[in-house]
Amino acid sequence: MAAIDPSRRFLKDVKRIVIKVGTAVVTRDDGRLALGRLGALCEQLQTLNSQGFEVILVSSGAVGAGRQRLRYRKLVHSSFADLQKPQVELDGKACAAVGQNGLMALYDTLFSQLDVTSAQLLVTDNDFRSPEFRQQLTETVDSLLSYKVIPIFNENDAVSTRRAPYEDSSGIFWDNDSLAALLALELKADLLVLLSDVDGLYSGPPSDPQSKLIHTYIKEKLENTITFGDKSRLGRGGMTAKVKAAVYASQAGIPVVITSGFAGDNIVKVLQGQHIGTLFHQDAHTWVSNGELNSRDMAVAARESSRRLQAMPAKERSKILLDVADALEANEKVIVHENEADVAAAKDAGYETALVSRLAIKPGKVSSLAKAIRVLANMEEPIGQILKRTELSDGFILDKTSSPLGVLLVIFESRPDALVQIASLAIRSGNGLLLKGGKEARRSNAILHKVITSAIPESVGGGLIGLVTTRDEIPELLKLDDVIDLVIPRGSNKLVSQIKSSTKIPVLGHADGVCHVYVDKSADMEMAKNIVVDAKTDYPAACNAMETLLVHKDLMENGGVNELLIELQTKGVRIKGGPRASSALNLPAAPSFHHEYGSLACTVEIVDDVHAAIDHIHKHGRQSIFSTRNSLHIL
Repeated sequence: MAAIDPSRRFLKDVKRIVIKVGTAVVTRDDGRLALGRLGALCEQLQTLNSQGFEVILVSSGAVGAGRQRLRYRKLVHSSFADLQKPQVELDGKACAAVGQNGLMALYDTLFSQLDVTSAQLLVTDNDFRSPEFRQQLTETVDSLLSYKVIPIFNENDAVSTRRAPYEDSSGIFWDNDSLAALLALELKADLLVLLSDVDGLYSGPPSDPQSKLIHTYIKEKLENTITFGDKSRLGRGGMTAKVKAAVYASQAGIPVVITSGFAGDNIVKVLQGQHIGTLFHQDAHTWVSNGELNSRDMAVAARESSRRLQAMPAKERSKILLDVADALEANEKVIVHENEADVAAAKDAGYETALVSRLAIKPGKVSSLAKAIRVLANMEEPIGQILKRTELSDGFILDKTSSPLGVLLVIFESRPDALVQIASLAIRSGNGLLLKGGKEARRSNAILHKVITSAIPESVGGGLIGLVTTRDEIPELLKLDDVIDLVIPRGSNKLVSQIKSSTKIPVLGHADGVCHVYVDKSADMEMAKNIVVDAKTDYPAACNAMETLLVHKDLMENGGVNELLIELQTKGVRIKGGPRASSALNLPAAPSFHHEYGSLACTVEIVDDVHAAIDHIHKHGRQSIFSTRNSLHIL
């Protein structure tokens, strides 16, 4: 017998079990009932029943079985002329009625051979709206279990008020997976087992050799990072529905295991505590043994992978980047889909327009990122370049050579495209990487991380780039000065200061992105207006957008300032004033000369001349732009 998984020791206290078997397990590829699998299932349930477990079965398959039988009846009673006509899809409710009869007859026959009695309970969504029904349901099931009868539940699709059995995904439950989860809670089960046509939940398509079985699902780590395939072959749900039901039940306190119904003894193995299938448990995130949330393990994995990456020839590292670019373009649709969900959630939460703008992956952005990665891949090799050579004595040469830094922890704002840029630079330069993006971009970051790491060969390891999903992990990571070599916080001064005061790891910080435009008295006003408007409105959420407009005092007299302000205001820009401008122009006072708006707003201030403008920029700015008649100067 396989070794018992320590994380499944809770199974020793399990008595009442809800088992859900899906259509793909109950039926064969041709739609007929799978007699062998159903027989093996019944034998397992008989074993559990005899061992004192209280077993409740939720079985799909009625509609699929009924469709097969009705097609046959229709064929038998059709004339040759009827067969030449376009065939109309069979009524799903009629299929459910016919199939349920045959399905239950088969269960009754199989259980009778094993000296087990079963009972049929058909329910609809509306039944559960009645407290009296719920109470009666519990009493009936308790009574049946006391007689060691196995209740078999199914949704009564034949009389369901849904538009059609497979089209309506709303209500108290919406398929047999969610029905099983609901029953597990309602009947106070100790365990829910969802039988599928695969061994459990995988990191990718089960058919992909790169996909790995996830033995323990940790919601905080894996939510929104797994891409699901198509729905079930015949049923309503598929793995997406199973995971949704499993998360719902486990968060309510019912442990869930998703495993294959094709094996003849998987239910028994689950109850023996063996390491099969995927476990969902409300305390899974606290289990250090699973390694999923261990910050040190994540950092160590990045370090080990980075060392393997550094040992690779330059061409192979470049090849990884080219594969990343191809993977991004191949997955553009799913990336955009996940990003749209983040954007919608940010809007619903009432986030500022500037943040939503930074969050959005606009049309063509994925292609642009892929193009930039290919350019990076073909650039000169950054590792091993001799930067300086000094002869210390005869035959004793000291070389200064470029080398990777090691493991980087980068904390960045809500710009998912930044994840791609940072990850690409890390791969090119041979560094390991831990990334923490803004919570607003959670889904976007998760899918981008998955796509990028899927392109990293196993010889390097996907651990090269780790994705930190919660803010709570940051304090632990900041303690790892023996593993992490540099922290790069990209955000506010407050964030940078907090990071610096919380770690012994070197920190590469920065100031606010308060960029300036200065318009001199001699400026061409048409040129100045174009520059000012473009600097503020082209991408106001970017850190290089204009935040402060400095104007020569003489422009107050000739009307130049008014022209500039009118031009900005017509583009929707809100104007704040420094001390001189707010007094002279009756503008609301700016919060500070160090304030970074990141939106359609800016500060205006009046200065005496270009030298005063430069002094102001040196004092309050990080990057600056000023305009004269003939040229544009970048400071």
